[in-house]
Parts: sequence; structure tokens; C-alpha cells
Amino acid sequence: FWISKGYEVIGVSPDSEASHKKFIENFGLRFNLIADTEKEILQAYGAWGEKMNYGKTYMGVLRKTFVINENGIIEKGSDNQELLH
Repeated sequence: FWISKGYEVIGVSPDSEASHKKFIENFGLRFNLIADTEKEILQAYGAWGEKMNYGKTYMGVLRKTFVINENGIIEKGSDNQELLH
């Protein structure tokens, strides 16, 4: 949706560049992924934190979506998938 509207879409995760390359090839992604192995970007955007699964607490990626304008200002943000559609 966003790509068709003229936006540049970028994904960020703590996975390696090699892992991203394989993921992009496997799923035919049409956008770039940034390997943030030190979690600096994820932490800056509040997208790294405590999660819970099956009663266990652990640190992981918190899925967030941001619309950032050409001046680097966040216009919209969401903690769920609503901005993806």
C-alpha cells in the first residue's frame, strides 16, 4: 500500500545482513531491510523491549510503524499494523 502511494518503505530488525538478504529473496520483498544488530535504531524508536509469550518474559522487537516525512519528522506512529493498510 505505502509503496504504491510513493513512500519509501524500510524495515529494521536486529538480524544480520545475510539473514535479511535471504528473507528478501524468500518472500520477494520490494523494500529494504536495515540490519540493526546493535539495536540502536530499534531502541531509539521504542521498538525494542520486554515481550511475553506463553508466560515467559524476554526482550525482543516490538512491532511499530512510523510515517516519517522528507524532513525526518514523524507524522504518524502506531504500535500495531493499522498504518500498513
